[in-house]
Amino acid sequence: MSESYSPLQEPLGLPERSLPMMAAPAITEPDAYPYCHSVLSGIISGIDTATIIASTLMAASIEPSIIHQDWHLALPLAEMMSALGFMMIPKNRALLYVPTVRQPAAQIRYLAPPLLIGALLHTVVLYMLHHPLAPSLKLSMAWLLISAFFLFLVRFFEIFLLGRPAIARQLARDIAVVGSDETALRFASRIANEAGSTYRMAGVFDDHETAQNPQITDGTLLDLIAHSRENPLHAIVLAIPPAADPVDHVATIIWQLRSVLSDVYVVPNTVHGIDVLLPIEQLGPFPLLVLQRRPLSDWQVVKKTILDGILGTMALVMLSPLIIGAAIAIKATSPGPVFFMQPRLGFNNRMFMIFKFRTMYTDMSDRMAARQTARDDPRVTPVGRWLRRLSIDELPQLLNVMRGEMSLVGPRPHAPQTRADGMLLDDALAEYVIRHQVKPGITGWAQVNGARGQLVTLDDLRRRVALDLEYMQRWSLRFDLKILFLTVMREVVSRHAF
Repeated sequence: MSESYSPLQEPLGLPERSLPMMAAPAITEPDAYPYCHSVLSGIISGIDTATIIASTLMAASIEPSIIHQDWHLALPLAEMMSALGFMMIPKNRALLYVPTVRQPAAQIRYLAPPLLIGALLHTVVLYMLHHPLAPSLKLSMAWLLISAFFLFLVRFFEIFLLGRPAIARQLARDIAVVGSDETALRFASRIANEAGSTYRMAGVFDDHETAQNPQITDGTLLDLIAHSRENPLHAIVLAIPPAADPVDHVATIIWQLRSVLSDVYVVPNTVHGIDVLLPIEQLGPFPLLVLQRRPLSDWQVVKKTILDGILGTMALVMLSPLIIGAAIAIKATSPGPVFFMQPRLGFNNRMFMIFKFRTMYTDMSDRMAARQTARDDPRVTPVGRWLRRLSIDELPQLLNVMRGEMSLVGPRPHAPQTRADGMLLDDALAEYVIRHQVKPGITGWAQVNGARGQLVTLDDLRRRVALDLEYMQRWSLRFDLKILFLTVMREVVSRHAF
């Protein structure tokens, strides 16, 4: 990381003042830079729901012994209304933001109001059913104490876990800043010095001549792209100086960063002409304009991962006889290994080894895909021809799915040396790299629309990339299930496979 962050003034001779668009004093409290981790908030809310249901059931089993009476349907109804009240009453979701979610006092403020309202509903229901007020209050207090005990017990255990260094590091957001003037460096300095463990500065990058000075920046935009492949970023903030055509300048930078998997923001008031209708998001005390989002949100990634895990496991179990039969046929008809492994470009432009059934003669295999497989290719074995025709050769990729390298549905991964019109794919079409912002799939929207098999022309590549980008824009669980269904119906036996 560049030395220009702290102390910033010494190497640059900059005066002591804050960022131009932020006159507010520096904020150094531990929760000055909160952010919403939607998956974490959802998990905690789900645990709260499960805990309140369990504690309510426990209270229901204990309460009759408190009053030595059986109030028939009154008690179950009161318990149900209390639990529903706790779950349905709006809560201050900001108290579940990181790092506030790790603060005991904040969590007491989060849980106390719905607990008290739940207890009040408990009393009101019993009283409206014509039960005496005194025992009704006693039963409501029992529900409140039991529910509060278990909710706070679970919450403090969660706080303990979230405070562990390994988990805290996972929850930290990594930020890179693009720019090299005073605005960019001050922005980076304040994030690095004030955000605590909530945000981590990945560096300041720029293509300006100052980018050659390691005392000021951490490299060029190409360095930022290379860094993001090994260390994924959550946000890139453009804090760039005014330009003759600011909109075009911003668009150029975004296009250069098109392969980077990250949300992209721009600091307002430093670039004039940016659409005022752009959404605004807070990063601590800093308002930022949202220029670009990752194709899938955190929750969408979780849903897709769960779908892959469930359906992938089911497919492995159900198709195991077919997989074993194919392996035996390959081994019995030609010498060499059963599996063929080949490097492919995957999620976030990272390389991984893809598993396939070997369909070629061992001495003719093309591990680097310098030559694409063609129809009636002499390198393909007789058994391999049928495996490819029926798409059975792709089944070992279920192992890649279980390893987290692939998804059941997504853009098909290509070998690094694959070419269209004699050009490498990312050279042939600039938009090609964008498809690496989601995991590659065993099947995809392009495949069920007939865009599979050999890539020959640039038009072939354009059509596939257009369909892949359409898939990324339209993604939903239902869309994935539709593609899987269409794969079985249309593509298991395909005239495009050979």
